[in-house]
Amino acid sequence: MKNLSRLFFVAVLLMSFSTSNAQDQNNPWAISIGSNAVDAYPVGEDAPQGDYFNEYFNFGDHWNIMPSLSSISVSKYLSDGFVFTATGSLNRIDKFGDASVDDLTYYGLDGRVSYSFMDVLKSNTIDPYLGVGGGYSWLDNIGAGTLNGTLGIKFWINEKVGLDFNSTYKHSFEDYLPKHFQHTLGLTFKFGGTDTDGDGIYDQDDACPEEAGLEIFNGCPDSDNDGIQDSKDDCPNTAGLAEFNGCPDGDGDGVVDKDDKCPAVAGSKALMGCPDADGDGVADGDDGCPNESGPAANNGCPWPDTDGDGILDKDDKCPSEAGTAANNGCPEVKPTEEVMETLNSYARTILFNSGKATFKEETNQVLQAMTAIFKEYPNADFSIEGHTDSDGSKSMNQALSERRANAVRDYLIANGISSDRLTASGYGEDNPIASNRTRAGKKENRRVEVKLKN
Repeated sequence: MKNLSRLFFVAVLLMSFSTSNAQDQNNPWAISIGSNAVDAYPVGEDAPQGDYFNEYFNFGDHWNIMPSLSSISVSKYLSDGFVFTATGSLNRIDKFGDASVDDLTYYGLDGRVSYSFMDVLKSNTIDPYLGVGGGYSWLDNIGAGTLNGTLGIKFWINEKVGLDFNSTYKHSFEDYLPKHFQHTLGLTFKFGGTDTDGDGIYDQDDACPEEAGLEIFNGCPDSDNDGIQDSKDDCPNTAGLAEFNGCPDGDGDGVVDKDDKCPAVAGSKALMGCPDADGDGVADGDDGCPNESGPAANNGCPWPDTDGDGILDKDDKCPSEAGTAANNGCPEVKPTEEVMETLNSYARTILFNSGKATFKEETNQVLQAMTAIFKEYPNADFSIEGHTDSDGSKSMNQALSERRANAVRDYLIANGISSDRLTASGYGEDNPIASNRTRAGKKENRRVEVKLKN
C-alpha cells in the first residue's frame, strides 16, 4: 500500500508538470504567502473525527491555525485557464477532531493543476477555481502521499495583487496519516510579464512589441499623433487626415500635399492640385493666357482669328481676309442662289413696329444672321428693298417702305458691313406678291427683300 501511494503521488506530479511549458501569457508567474489551518474532523471517519463536511466551519473547536506566515506557493500559468501551483506549508497540531493531542508538527509539500472560471464569468476581479493534484504530508515526522482536491477563490485587487482563499481535501493512502482538510488564506502577487518596449502593454498583447506605442493601437505607435497608427499611415511623420490615410492636404483641394504640385493653392485633381483659372485644362503655371481659355497645344492661349470670319488663323488660308468655311477661310466672290434664298428667308421675317421703321425685339437674331452672311461675301454688293401692303395712302406707304429699307441698311452698316456695298430703295405697295384683300396676303406684302447687284 505504501509503494502504491508513492507511485500515485509521483504520477500526479508528473502529470502536473507535463503541461507547464505551454504557458505564454502576461504575468505568468505568481507567488502567494499566507497562513493555513488544518482540520481532521469533517472527513467521514469515526470519532474523534466526524462525517464528511460536518461542522466544516467550526474553526474554534477543530481548526489548527497557525496565525503567522505558514504557507507559500509558487504558480505558473499553463494555458486556457489552467494553472500549476506548488505549495509548501507548516503548522502545529493540537486538535485532532474532537480530541486534543500533544503539540505535533505538520509539514506539507503539494502540487496541483487548477482551472480558473474567471473568463467564464467574464470578470476582472472574481476568480473561482477548482484544482486536483497530490502531495506529501508529514505529521510529527511520519509522512505519506496524498491525493488532493481543491476549491478556491481569488479576489484581484488590481492586475498584480489579489487575496486567495482555498480549501484542500487531502486523502491519504496510509492509515498512519489521517485524511484531513487544509484551508489557506494568502496574499498573491503576479509577475513575469514582458514589456520589451516599455509602453505599458505586455508583449503578449502588443502588436509592435519592440516599438513603444499606444493601447488604442495594440501597442503600435502613432508618431504624428493624427489618430492613425504608423503602419497604416502613408505620412507617419506628418499629421494628416484619415480620408487620406494620414497625409495632410494643406490647401483643402482633395490632393494630398505629397502629391500636390501646388500645395499652397487649391486646385483640381486632374492638374495634380494646381489651379486653372480659365478652365481650359492647362494649369495656370503652364498657361500663357491664364485668364483666357485656350487649347493646350497653344500653351493655353486661344488661336487667333485675325479676319474675324470664325475660322482660326491656323486653319484659314486667307487669315487677313474674311471668308467662308466652305472656301477654307477665303471669301466667296458672289453668293449662290441658295445663299440668296437663305438671305431673303431671313429678310421676310424682319418685324417692324406697326406703322414705324423700328424693329421689334425678336428681330435682332434675324438681323445678326443676315449680317454674318453679308460678311462672308465682302466683294458682293446688295440692294435692300422695302415693300408694304395697300392699307393707307400710297404716298404714306412709299415713304414707310423707304424708311424701313434704310433701317435695315443702317443696321448692317452699324454692324460692320461697308456702306459702299449697300443701297436701299422703297417700292411702297407697287409690287405685291399676294392679294391685298386678305389678311394673310397683306402680311406677305409687308416685306424686305435683298437683291444681289451685278
